[in-house]
Amino acid sequence: MTRHNRRFQIFANSILLLMAAGIVLPFLLLFMSSITEENTLIQNGYSFWPETFSMAAYSYIWNQRGQIFRAYGITIMVTVIGTSVNILLSSLLAYGLSLKELPGKSALTFYVFFTMLFNGGMVPWFIVCRNMLHLKDSVWALILPYLANAWYIFLTRNYYRSIPAELVESAKIDGASEYRIFFQIILPLAKPVIATISLFISLNYWNDWWLGIMLIDNTDLQPLQLLLRTITSNIQFLSSSSNV
Repeated sequence: MTRHNRRFQIFANSILLLMAAGIVLPFLLLFMSSITEENTLIQNGYSFWPETFSMAAYSYIWNQRGQIFRAYGITIMVTVIGTSVNILLSSLLAYGLSLKELPGKSALTFYVFFTMLFNGGMVPWFIVCRNMLHLKDSVWALILPYLANAWYIFLTRNYYRSIPAELVESAKIDGASEYRIFFQIILPLAKPVIATISLFISLNYWNDWWLGIMLIDNTDLQPLQLLLRTITSNIQFLSSSSNV
């Protein structure tokens, strides 16, 4: 190894160590804050070493473990089911829109694109979900409203168009059906775009609390993010109320 390469390697490793520290240190500060007594945090602020040790936060979580574990289970189930079905529907629709010989392709493309520009508004959306689809206090209320996203559909369609058409034509000549072409040829070649949109869709399901507020009144069906938001709101209310 030459001296120039050694210097570059030292420089690159130093940059990587700084980036790793920038990622790890916030999590370390968060953990240290969780084991610090609350009044100490208010008076002295955050520190990487707790001046007054306290496990009150973890004691509170343990006392509420039933509700928290149930919220975790609902969120995990919604994320897994919602992401899987969303990927299936989006990839199938995107494949149909990528075909040149699809009947009514222009109208269907416009219909999907129109949803990116306009929506019916919150009140009509709520009426449809509650009165027509009967999603009130149902786990499906946390899944169905996000089952299709026009942006992901067009992103997947554009990726499908980059796949050589000769592959599909040769498969059709060999007698392969459209389902076999999609699942055995197109879908394996589209793993990069499928993995990308899967990440965004799963994060959207995992971090969502808005659907829970709008459609879930039963506390046993609360997802994790809604439960955390409820806990935070209750703490803020108790802190601001001088009579409690």
